[in-house]
Amino acid sequence: MANTGGEEKRILILCVDRDDDLGKKTGIKTPILGRDENLNAAIALALRDPEEPDANAIFESIRVYDRLYGERKSNEVFQVATITGSEFGGISADRKLVTELNEVLEKFRANEVILVTDGYSDEAVLPLIESRVPVSSVRRIVVRHSKSIEETAALFTRYLKILLEHPRYSRIVLGLPGLLLITLSIILIFGFWYYYWIAFLLVLGVYFFYKGFRIDDYFKAFYGWIKEYSPPPLPVQIVNFSALTAFICVVIGIFLGWNGAVTEIKTPPANVEGWITLLPAITGGFIGGSIDLIIVGVCVLLFGRAVKWYFERDIRLLRTLVIVSVLVWSRQIFIETSEILKNPELSYERLVFSAVIGIMIAIATILIVFVIYRTFHDFFERKEEQIEEFGEES
Repeated sequence: MANTGGEEKRILILCVDRDDDLGKKTGIKTPILGRDENLNAAIALALRDPEEPDANAIFESIRVYDRLYGERKSNEVFQVATITGSEFGGISADRKLVTELNEVLEKFRANEVILVTDGYSDEAVLPLIESRVPVSSVRRIVVRHSKSIEETAALFTRYLKILLEHPRYSRIVLGLPGLLLITLSIILIFGFWYYYWIAFLLVLGVYFFYKGFRIDDYFKAFYGWIKEYSPPPLPVQIVNFSALTAFICVVIGIFLGWNGAVTEIKTPPANVEGWITLLPAITGGFIGGSIDLIIVGVCVLLFGRAVKWYFERDIRLLRTLVIVSVLVWSRQIFIETSEILKNPELSYERLVFSAVIGIMIAIATILIVFVIYRTFHDFFERKEEQIEEFGEES
């Protein structure tokens, strides 16, 4: 064995089983790291299915490891590993391969990979591996079969069984023709056989669209998200629900305001001056129609946040009470403003009175909140101490 100095080269001989025949047929957990562990896995897979190509691929990865290990230089370190994907293929298989590859690279930090596959999934696997570690060589294992008629028939029967029983292939070989036959049967029952080609193309187009854009993967991801979803804490749920309710109220309020503005346009003006003259009435109609639901929506939003701040012992809870009280009374101010905009001849006394009452309510609410704060100061004290400590640290 030659001795050569230089930077250490850590080379990983990686066997990839993208459709997880190893786990499905033997139940062995992956990833598998180490020569003896891979040898035991290959033997177990070969005993369960002597015709399995992935067993030959694992044996080949061990053979490559043994040959390179025997010829190694002093700065070379070799390791052999096997990772698997999923029998359903697609995104789920690729995600599992990436996860297991990362686990292997955490245990053996390779700077070079020799890839060993059965030749079926090279195009899908290579980019996933090369994005994390350079691939210096690819070894494809193709099992040689006898050319005799009997073994050819047995091989054809085996592949036909895979087409009929494997979920990935049976959906195309059986599922799509079955769907087309069902469609034809329904059309013939109702006597619309001349529409069959339209239905045939429609079903075929929908299926190709579904598979081409991987709609099934999105459904699987959505199902996994629902299955693993954990609801947020109760205060956060209240805030989210109040925000959604407030948004709906504001949108409906704007719609009602639009209707109110439209009703003020008895006869559409013919020029810009006419529209400018009509603008105050339109604005008043919009305010009068929308203000109730807009104020309700904002108050609901603030109420949700107030509940959250109560649980957090946040001083902003008291400030919210002042804002809500002022908003509730501001409804009357907006209504009076709306009436004056629609009819400028009305007296301004009610608007001024409403504004004065609003100011008095705001002052009274501030005083009440101040008394509440003085009375329940200990309730908010913990939160204030946390804010002060955070300020000192920052």
